[in-house]
Amino acid sequence: QVQLVESGGGLVQAGGSLRLSCAASGRAFGSYVMAWFRQAPGKEREFVAGISRSGRWTYYTDSVKGRFTISRDNAKNTVYLQMNSLKPEDTAIYYCAADLDSSVQNTERAYDYWGQGTQVTVSS
Repeated sequence: QVQLVESGGGLVQAGGSLRLSCAASGRAFGSYVMAWFRQAPGKEREFVAGISRSGRWTYYTDSVKGRFTISRDNAKNTVYLQMNSLKPEDTAIYYCAADLDSSVQNTERAYDYWGQGTQVTVSS
């Protein structure tokens, strides 16, 4: 089992940057594929980015490609989401998720472990 705690959210102007962190406690962090999801007001939670267990493979939803970068440090039990060129439509609660699956999935139901979320607000 793994516990996840996100941090790094906040208020930023359009065009700005934020880096989210997700610290994991528990054993064998390197055994989990990790992902970031987000949920905007009145919308369903959606996949943003995912990373393989080794960090070699990364995946992004089309709307964030070229602006967001997911990475992980298995020695620190942490996954990151670097967000650049932020837009008002990126405003949402961002969630970190983990699963023992061998491959990154982009569906919410594929992930067994979730953090509590961190709010990101981008002003125009």
